[in-house]
Amino acid sequence: MIIPGPLVPDGGGYRHSYEITPPTRLVFVSGQIPVAPDGTLPTDFATQCRQTWANLAHALAQHEMDLSNLVKVTTFLSDRAHRAENSTIRREVLNGHTPALTVIIADIFDDAWLLEIEAIAAG
Repeated sequence: MIIPGPLVPDGGGYRHSYEITPPTRLVFVSGQIPVAPDGTLPTDFATQCRQTWANLAHALAQHEMDLSNLVKVTTFLSDRAHRAENSTIRREVLNGHTPALTVIIADIFDDAWLLEIEAIAAG
């Protein structure tokens, strides 16, 4: 069973917590990057962000889950300047779903990647 905790009071589009009780499957998704399946890498943040979410959705589909199964998302941004656009796209992609969330400004593995997203899903 998945029990959502309270929403962040300022409408931040995420929850403070989720409780997972047995029997529930958990899927841990490694950091997804903005590289498309054909190997191309978009140069602008919005396209990289949407590609990363698409890659995450594809990883979940391998386990018969989708973005609505997300209970925890960690986004690594290469630059604080992307935080508002990241938030807007995340809300668009998740379409009202509000997993627990952390955003970290970090030096990402490849200088061309503007973000990376890792996640935990339950279902």
